Amino acid sequence: MKRSFFTVTILCLSVAVAAQDMSCRYGFSYEISSNPHWGLNKPVITSVYNNSPAQRAGIMPYDIIEAVEGVPVTENVLDDIYLFMNPEGKDIVELTVKNFGNGARKVKIGKECKSSYSLSEEQLAAAFAMYAVEYTQERTFSCPFETSQIKDSIDFSVYKSFDFTDSDEEQPELAEKINDIIKKELTGRGMKYDQADPDLVVGIYYSFGKNANYKPKAAAKPGKKADDEATEYVYRYDMSRDRMAKFPFLPYGTIELDAAYTLKLGLRLEDRKIKKNTIVWECEAYELMNEPYSLSSFAFVHVPLMLMQFPYTKYGRNVQYRLSRKKYNYTGINYSIDNISEVASVDRFSPADRAGIKPYDRIDAIENKRMDRTSQQFTAAYRRFLVNTLKLRNPATRFVDARGFPDCMYWDETKYPLTVREFNDKNNLTAFAYIYQFAPFINPLGNNTCSFKLRRGKEKLEYIIRPEIRSDVTVVVE
Repeated sequence: MKRSFFTVTILCLSVAVAAQDMSCRYGFSYEISSNPHWGLNKPVITSVYNNSPAQRAGIMPYDIIEAVEGVPVTENVLDDIYLFMNPEGKDIVELTVKNFGNGARKVKIGKECKSSYSLSEEQLAAAFAMYAVEYTQERTFSCPFETSQIKDSIDFSVYKSFDFTDSDEEQPELAEKINDIIKKELTGRGMKYDQADPDLVVGIYYSFGKNANYKPKAAAKPGKKADDEATEYVYRYDMSRDRMAKFPFLPYGTIELDAAYTLKLGLRLEDRKIKKNTIVWECEAYELMNEPYSLSSFAFVHVPLMLMQFPYTKYGRNVQYRLSRKKYNYTGINYSIDNISEVASVDRFSPADRAGIKPYDRIDAIENKRMDRTSQQFTAAYRRFLVNTLKLRNPATRFVDARGFPDCMYWDETKYPLTVREFNDKNNLTAFAYIYQFAPFINPLGNNTCSFKLRRGKEKLEYIIRPEIRSDVTVVVE
């Protein structure tokens, strides 16, 4: 039998090593920098995943890996970086990392290893994402930002502190709000707010108004909206509300003549330490729209996205982002790929471990839904379920995911009772829907507990487990 289950893109497994049928991870992603201002020719951390060894060790996005196991990262080390990151016979690796803080620091990270022939609940959440695309999804979006850096090869890590230029006298409250957002982002990266002697001074500029160059299109036929009155929308991630939100901006590539309004917001970082009074980094957002939009609301959502390019800039214009979101039930059970009803292992100190579930237990049913099926049968049933329940989804929520699948839709809230009925239909083989047992379209009672009926030898057992709800949201510049 092939060791496969569903075609799944498993995230959070970067920096992993497979040995003796074990798959291990640290829980972060990195790439070799070609940026002269940040970690040139060294690994730069691009993502750190929740509930991972890296997160627990204090690794942060944009950390530069300066040394591995005490060996400085040089060109020779880069040739074998994978081997250096996974020293033979060691379960813990020591990294020397640098960011905006007080110089380099040493961090020890332990590997998190599991059998290569088992499936974790995190992997199942991705495999069964369409059960609850509201909670588990991967999407891409772009923003029309233009970012520029100083041509001199200044290492941005020399800047430790920042302050702001004088507030806008005409709109002081707006300027203060934007500065507060910037302060939160920069201090979160280890920089200090220092009004007395800052290394960088942050300046902002903004404008919103009617477009003097706007040329309305011809009037529409009777009964139809004119083109210039039609509202178009784009979707971007709103970190403050943890969701993809709709904005009335015209698509990238629209010419300025077709926009009734324009909005501009820019951030400038000016040197006060090395090349004084020189702008070392700047990012400008320029939006076109056919209806008014609040500058304050725009800044609240977009300033964090703009600053994701500082200090590690990858795009000069039209920045591409990837959102990966998972919210799922975690009991700590890992399932055997060869026999999906068999417990391959149980994570220590997990809800399943505390309840008493053990490796090699055979699960007969989850929430009274039978498990005596092959992985191929579960796969086929999952596909049928998705096709047969399309009518229960809300077309207004349709979006294209990061893989290019065009028909991702949320369940229609007015049809939740019918959706619950489909999940409870034993012919649909939805035992793994317990991964989303907290969802109202699966369990309207809201009591996030799961029943496991299993066999241990000839003994029959039943456990009621209250899972932990795990959530992992990452937004990265592609």
